[in-house]
Amino acid sequence: MKTFDVAGAPHLPARRSVRGVMGLVLAALVPGVLAHAWFFGPGIAIQISLATAFALGFEAAMLGVRGKPMRLFLTDLSAPLTAVLFALSIPPLAPWWVSAIGMASAIVLAKHLFGGLGHNLFNPAMVGVAVVLLSFPREFTQWLPPAGLPDGAAMPGLGASLRAVFTGELPAPWRWDTLAQATPLDTLRTLGNAGATLAEIRDNPLFGDFGGRGWEWVANFFALGGIFLLWKKIIPWQVPVGVLGTVVLVTLPFWLSDPDLHPFPLQHVFSGALVLGAFFIATDPVSGCTTPRGRLLFGVGVALLTLAIRRWGAFPDGVAFAVLLMNCVAPWLDLNTRPRILGEGRAP
Repeated sequence: MKTFDVAGAPHLPARRSVRGVMGLVLAALVPGVLAHAWFFGPGIAIQISLATAFALGFEAAMLGVRGKPMRLFLTDLSAPLTAVLFALSIPPLAPWWVSAIGMASAIVLAKHLFGGLGHNLFNPAMVGVAVVLLSFPREFTQWLPPAGLPDGAAMPGLGASLRAVFTGELPAPWRWDTLAQATPLDTLRTLGNAGATLAEIRDNPLFGDFGGRGWEWVANFFALGGIFLLWKKIIPWQVPVGVLGTVVLVTLPFWLSDPDLHPFPLQHVFSGALVLGAFFIATDPVSGCTTPRGRLLFGVGVALLTLAIRRWGAFPDGVAFAVLLMNCVAPWLDLNTRPRILGEGRAP
């Protein structure tokens, strides 16, 4: 027999607190963060720490300006969650000021200028990513190669990573011009535009079984966290199904027609930030949709826009921009997909 959690009399369903929900989402991110650190070094821990510190600082400043209670909002974990999602979207050794500018954009502009938690039109973390990506594209070219590449250099340790983040310099034996590499999506795009076939591109050691070496494992662990959130009913199933299902359904016919020119559908799924976006970003209950059909269409839109940006846009991955564009459409989707009230539309 199925049971439900209930509160005291009159036995209404137990309500989750904001802090509880944010805490579960942060817990679900842990496997992916650990996988990221395993393949790309301790820089991710530095970025998460920096972004969290800046997020809490800007959160406290804006709460003070708005006259809101500090303790209540600083401990609801919404700012740390925004910081972690932002940190996972930038290079592990990005300069410290990238996190400062990103968190200022996310917390001050995207969150508090719209009225604070629950009132923001756009996903704050993706606003931060979009601002720094558009403003500082060079800093987004400094991605590290994954651990385990044949003849690859050793991954910078914690000390070297700290120096790179705070001074912009890497100590010997590392150098930016030899260490920094393009992401698998960027490599796929560049070599494809140069006329290389998929078979030739995938001979590059940067690629693994489906997506990029290391990147696909990080995506796998984010998927495990997402399944945990689905099991706990923290996120709706329609959004990740809409995102991932649409990517597979749209890309499968192209791959079947010419596998030398079009990537395998799972290569789209397990490259870049698509899995992270499907389970942790597009499922934002504030900036997304609230109706079941609206959520499904929201996910479909994120998938189609991501594929379009990857194919024709100026950036190799388009999850952040796709989510922000769909945030603009979410109110219209909710308005036009809400269930009809009994008797609505009938003549009196």
